[in-house]
Amino acid sequence: MRFRALIAALLAICLGVLTACSSDPGDNGAPLTYEEIRNTGLANNCPSITSVSRGSITLNPGAEYSISSLCLQPEQYFVKEEGLNKRKEAEFIKGRVLTRKTSSLDQIEGPLQVQADGSLKFTETDGFDFQAITVLLPGGEEVPFLFTIKKLIATSQGNDPVINASTDFEGDFFVPSYRGATFLDPKGRGIASGYDNAVALPAQADNDELEKENIKSYDQGEGHISLQITKVEPDTSEIEGTFISVQPSDTDLGSKEALDVKIIGSFYGLIDEA
Repeated sequence: MRFRALIAALLAICLGVLTACSSDPGDNGAPLTYEEIRNTGLANNCPSITSVSRGSITLNPGAEYSISSLCLQPEQYFVKEEGLNKRKEAEFIKGRVLTRKTSSLDQIEGPLQVQADGSLKFTETDGFDFQAITVLLPGGEEVPFLFTIKKLIATSQGNDPVINASTDFEGDFFVPSYRGATFLDPKGRGIASGYDNAVALPAQADNDELEKENIKSYDQGEGHISLQITKVEPDTSEIEGTFISVQPSDTDLGSKEALDVKIIGSFYGLIDEA
């Protein structure tokens, strides 16, 4: 028993020394290399403000501003499903992401304007603004969707041109089709290429429940997002916060109904003066 206790003590000391001597890549402030980032999922993480900052950034009505390096990192996914009976309202069911760690939107930018009433208006114009994501529901259903904020126009509430920890942006954005016009399904059917209908079902193509499968359509949708700023660093013009976005899922080129997908996560950005 004495030897067992001695061995346990030695192991505890060794583990403590190893833990004290080890350090994560980048702890010394040096930029991470490609080999240090590869297959770790770190590239999917948005930057963050390390200090607890509740400062503010005041915008001049006559000046021109922009938001750059905007990064949105999804953290939770929910899909709206109809109730089991008519008496039960539809609710959002939490799903598990199936796709690899390539879900964040990054390097998004656009002008930030001070409007006549003092509110702020952000218009998304460029950046890596879409990611294809698939979510698995508890029942086994897989729901693909195109996470995006393309052509977002978001405005703040209030009449004070100041960005602080209580500033919220809210607006609508454009959701393109998950599949492109040249995509072909397993039977070679598509919009801009392929067959118009399944060869085995030419007579039934346009007059029964198979019509949606045979006649493809490029469905476009609209989403809504709310951005709540929680941290502001005035010295570096950095902002950070959380977002809630609701948008439609994929329709498989019109063959099925779109589902509402709710995405909750965090974001980071920079306020630049032109």
